[in-house]
Amino acid sequence: MLSIFNSPPGAEPLYKALGECRVYFFGAAVFSAFVNLLYLAPTLYMMQVYDRVIPTSGLTTLALVTLVAVFALGTLASLDWLRGRLMVRVGLRLEDRLAHSVLARVMDMGGRRHVSQAMREFDTLKAAASGPAIIALFDAPWTPLYLLCCYLLHPAIGVLTLAGGALLFILALLNERESRPRLRQAMTLSNQAYASQEAMLGQTEVVRALGMAEASIRRQLRQRQEAAQQHVQAQLTGGRYSGAIRFVRLLLQSLSLGLAAFLAVKGQLSAGSIIAASVLLSRAVAPIETLVGAWPSLVQARASWIAITEIFVSTSAFSRPKTQLPPPKGRLQLEGVVARIAPGDQPQLKGVNLRLEPGQTLGVIGPSGSGKTTLARIMAGALAPTAGVVRIDGADYQAWSADELARHIGYLPQNPSLMAGSIKDNISRFDLELGRDAVDVDRNVVAAAQTAGAHEMILRLPQGYDTRLGELGAGLSAGQAQRIALARALYGDPALLVLDEPNSNLDQDGEIALMNAVLQGAGRGSSVVIVAHRAGILSRVDRLLTLKDGAVQIEGPREDVLSRMRAAAPAATGKAAP
Repeated sequence: MLSIFNSPPGAEPLYKALGECRVYFFGAAVFSAFVNLLYLAPTLYMMQVYDRVIPTSGLTTLALVTLVAVFALGTLASLDWLRGRLMVRVGLRLEDRLAHSVLARVMDMGGRRHVSQAMREFDTLKAAASGPAIIALFDAPWTPLYLLCCYLLHPAIGVLTLAGGALLFILALLNERESRPRLRQAMTLSNQAYASQEAMLGQTEVVRALGMAEASIRRQLRQRQEAAQQHVQAQLTGGRYSGAIRFVRLLLQSLSLGLAAFLAVKGQLSAGSIIAASVLLSRAVAPIETLVGAWPSLVQARASWIAITEIFVSTSAFSRPKTQLPPPKGRLQLEGVVARIAPGDQPQLKGVNLRLEPGQTLGVIGPSGSGKTTLARIMAGALAPTAGVVRIDGADYQAWSADELARHIGYLPQNPSLMAGSIKDNISRFDLELGRDAVDVDRNVVAAAQTAGAHEMILRLPQGYDTRLGELGAGLSAGQAQRIALARALYGDPALLVLDEPNSNLDQDGEIALMNAVLQGAGRGSSVVIVAHRAGILSRVDRLLTLKDGAVQIEGPREDVLSRMRAAAPAATGKAAP
C-alpha cells in the first residue's frame, strides 16, 4: 500500500483520508493473520485422520477432531467475511472523505480537466484500496509460515516450496515489467477516448445537422480501438505469465505429492503428510498467483493515485482557510490582467487595467477574437488570470471561496448552460441542495424572473417554475433558455453583473426586458458589464471599453469613447459604433 506519510504540499487532505483508513487496514491485517493460521486446520485435520484415526479405528478421536475442524473452519469463514466488510468500509470512508473534495477541486480547476475522468480515476483508486488485491497483499507476508510448515514436514519439501516460490516470484516480476507500460498507455488512450466521446455527446445536434455523425463515430471507434489494442496486448502479456504461473503452481503441487509419497515409502514421512505437503505448498504460493491476477488493477490504482495527487497539489489554495469578508458593494478592479488559456499560446488578454464603481454600467466591444469573452469570464470568476489581479471592493478574488464569491456575482455566458432539473432549480443555482429555506428560495426565484421579464413566460410552461429540463436545458427554445439564464444571473441581487452577449437570442421584447433588468441592477448599486456586438443594449451604458488583440484600446465615458472612435476611423465607426 502506498505510504500515507510525507504528503506533498496541497495533498494533505488526500493523505489524511487514506490515513483515516489505517484502522480498517490494521483490522484486516489482524484478521488475515488469524485466517492464515486457521488455514492450517484442514492440513492438521487430514494428518490426524490418516495418522491416528485410520490406524487405530478411533471413532471418538475422529468425532473430536472433526468438531475442532468445523469450529476452526467456521471461525475462518467468519473472519474472512469480517475482513471483507472492513474493506467495504475503506471504500465508504474514501467516498465520504474524498468524493466531494475531488469534485470541488476539479471544478475549481475549470476546463483543465474533465470531471468524469477525475471521478473514474478516484473510483479506480477506491476499488483497488477496498478490493481483493489488498487482501492478497495482507496474505502474502504469511507465505513464510507455510514455508516453515513445509520444512517441518521434511526439509526436502521445504526446499521444493522455496524453489517453486522463487520461480513464481520471478515470473511475477517479469509480468509486471512487461505489462505495466502497456497498461499505462491503455489507460491514457481510454481517458482520451472517453473525453472525446463526452464532447461529442454534448454536441449531438450540431454533429447531426452538419453531417458529421458517421465521421465522429469512426473517430470514436478508432480511438477506442487504439485503447483496446493496448489493453489486449497487456492482457496477452499478463495471460502468458498467468498461464505459466498456473502451470508452475500445479506442477509444484504434483511434485510435492510425488516427493512426499517417495519420502513416505522411505519411511521418512507419515501417510497423512503426503496430502498435507500438497496443501501447504499450494497455500504458500497462492498469494503470488493472486497478486499476478490483480496486478493490472494495482497498476491502474497507482496511476490514479498519481493523477489525483496532482489535482490536490495543483489546487492547494482550495482548502486554505479564508477570512469571511463582508458582502461587496460591487467596486471592480482589474490590475495588469493577463490571460493565456493554454501554456505556450498567445495571451488572450494583455495587461488589462480597469476600474468600475458600484452603479456604473460598462459596455465591452471589439472584433471577434479580441478577448471579450475571456475578459467576461475573468470578471465573473469563471477563469483565473494567468497574471495580474482581479479585485472586488479591494479584495483579490482569490481571498474569497469560489462559491461565496459567486453568490455576489451574476454571470450570463454566451451559451445559457442550463442544467438538468427544474426551472426553479436552475434560476436558484440549486440552492435547495444546500439546505436553503424553501420559502426564501421561491421568493428570490420569482423576483429574479420578474426582473428578467421571464415570469409570464415561465407561467405559460406546462408546470411553470417546476417544469423539468433535460441536459443542457433541453425543452426550451434558445430565447427562453437565455431569459432563464438571465434570471439566474439576477438571482439574489448580485453586486456585480457580467453579461456576455446577453441579447444574442432575444427578440425585441426580450431586449427591452434585458435593458430594464440592467437599469434596475445599476439602480440598486450593482456594477454591470455587458459584452455585445449589437448596438441596442449598449445605448445606455455609462462607459465603453474597446478591445483589440487582447489589449485595451480605449476606455472611458461612453460619449468620449465614441468621439475618439469616430475621430480615429470615421468611416468604420459610423457603421459599427453604438
